[in-house]
Amino acid sequence: MQTVKEKMAEVIKSQPDDASYEEIMRELAFKRMVDRGLEDSRKGRVSTNEEMQHRIHTWQK
Repeated sequence: MQTVKEKMAEVIKSQPDDASYEEIMRELAFKRMVDRGLEDSRKGRVSTNEEMQHRIHTWQK
């Protein structure tokens, strides 16, 4: 299993040499969001489309 430092280094190395600080930070944040989403899915912390439609509908009232 990769450490956090190794995962971050992998993302940074995958960026072009002229990538800006902001672009690299955006990619790191995106990777973290994807990892969290996958972990939530594995642990069953998900909502169905129907549940989300209902929640969104209640926000629009």
